[in-house]
Amino acid sequence: MALNINELMVLIIEPSGTQQKIISGYLTNLGIAKINYAESGSDGLEQMRQYPPDLIISALYLPDMNGTELIHTIRNDEDLQEIAFMLVSSETRFRYLDPIRQAGVTAILPKPFSPDELLIALNTTLEYYNTDSDSLGDFEPESIKVLVVDDSRMARKHIRRVLENMGIEQFIEAVDGVDALEQLSSNFFDLIITDYNMPKMDGKELVEQIRSNSNQAGVPVLMVTSEENNNRLAAVENAGVSAVCDKPFEPTTVRSLIQQFLTA
Repeated sequence: MALNINELMVLIIEPSGTQQKIISGYLTNLGIAKINYAESGSDGLEQMRQYPPDLIISALYLPDMNGTELIHTIRNDEDLQEIAFMLVSSETRFRYLDPIRQAGVTAILPKPFSPDELLIALNTTLEYYNTDSDSLGDFEPESIKVLVVDDSRMARKHIRRVLENMGIEQFIEAVDGVDALEQLSSNFFDLIITDYNMPKMDGKELVEQIRSNSNQAGVPVLMVTSEENNNRLAAVENAGVSAVCDKPFEPTTVRSLIQQFLTA
């Protein structure tokens, strides 16, 4: 059974009573009635262990921890690690947001955000949970073989979760570009999804090696990255990447790109 918006159970972790009211008001207007509240990370963790929510909406700065510490605690807990996580923050600096993106979030909303922005984020959350094996049209998703390249275990897990909801079953993981090239030497893939910032060999270098020195030079390569430097991203595109998506990404966008790749 597919999960609907009005069935979502949401835990808001926010120390500001005003912000709690704003977020809960938007959620209520969208038909969500099951909403709980916590003012600190420890309180939120205690609540979710007793009554696991479908979605956590959290501020970045909490009295006892920050959002990065919170999501890493959740992702490293076997009982909580699959819960969807959404960040609401006015923070824009890369060094604070990137660790949260890498951990796998369904959305990062600015302060203030609009009801429409929240609705888009909630729909992304539903796609994170709902399986649609027919979403790739005439293609047989179980036959598609994907190489996922990212030095973050959490990011690889999040990417796999989204693709598994599309019916894709065959995955091999690599922790950096060097590892990916080793996998390419002994396996054939229909699609490669890679991060940009990785040790040993980054995403740009990996794409260059695939296009110039690989027996799979034509394989579609989707780069999913939190990189914000436009010059670097332009260099990646010139290197031959098939498409670039931001972290966090919308499953609808990834699905559309995969369909394009497979029909090219």
